[in-house]
Amino acid sequence: MKRLDQLTLKQLRTLQTVVHEGNISAAAEILGLTAPAVHSQLKLLEEFVGAPLLLKQGRARNIVTAQGQVLLNACDEIDATLERTLATIQALETGHSGRVVLGVVSTGKYFAPRIVALCRQAFPDIEISLRIANRRDTIAALKSGVFDLCIMGRPPREPLTDEIVLAEHPHIVIAASDHPLAHLETVPRDALLNEVFVMREQGSGTRILAARFLDEIGHGHQATTIEMDSNETIKQAVLNGLGLAMISAHTVAEELSSGRLVALPVKGLPINRRWYLLSEQGRTMSAASRKVRDWIAANTDEIFPTLPF
Repeated sequence: MKRLDQLTLKQLRTLQTVVHEGNISAAAEILGLTAPAVHSQLKLLEEFVGAPLLLKQGRARNIVTAQGQVLLNACDEIDATLERTLATIQALETGHSGRVVLGVVSTGKYFAPRIVALCRQAFPDIEISLRIANRRDTIAALKSGVFDLCIMGRPPREPLTDEIVLAEHPHIVIAASDHPLAHLETVPRDALLNEVFVMREQGSGTRILAARFLDEIGHGHQATTIEMDSNETIKQAVLNGLGLAMISAHTVAEELSSGRLVALPVKGLPINRRWYLLSEQGRTMSAASRKVRDWIAANTDEIFPTLPF
């Protein structure tokens, strides 16, 4: 069986040029070879194939045989493949295609799919993969290089990141619309200590913020808490009267607008944080990642939900 590594593009290009020009001298000039060198390339190719590639017919020279035509067809296919390959490489270099993994903390899952949908409209040839996790797991994945880009509230201490501020990120205390505190013009901070608070799991950025807020107003008094593992579960718990919750306003925008949930008017609230778009410092960013990063930073008005306060 013939070894393909014995067949070279140079040999195929020589055959292609001789046939196109009609004679070896003209082909040699175009290829930058001597006529004997062209003869040598053709001979090696014929030895590889095991059949003549060019024939003489009367005065006509360099008539392509059936075997030679098969090789010429292969040349055309190779040229087309290489052109597509180079176009793909160029697209990767300019960011017109590629793959981007976007990590988002679980609080952002209510708007993150919209980012992916809008980016796919803007860049149909860029594959965007969305990964949702809590803050602790998101930071670990960013550090290990799983994410090209990451959206979260407070940038981590480690790994070091390059950061772009995307938007204000207000946190509020919510209650069901029929809760006794929901109808007060101002809710005393001390009154919150008599309520049960539904909290996120350990490692959640929202839990850290809620714990600090309760510590600040408690002066040593510990509020009663219930732990839930997702914002959706917390919303359902509050709607069903299990307690109050501190939560990102962006996760309850729809419920606030419909009146099913109420943002309690408490002094010092909302606590405003920021949404950041992060990439790890020192890690080479692909052109596709840069393009997606810049698009997200320039289109925040389309991404984040409108809040009714």
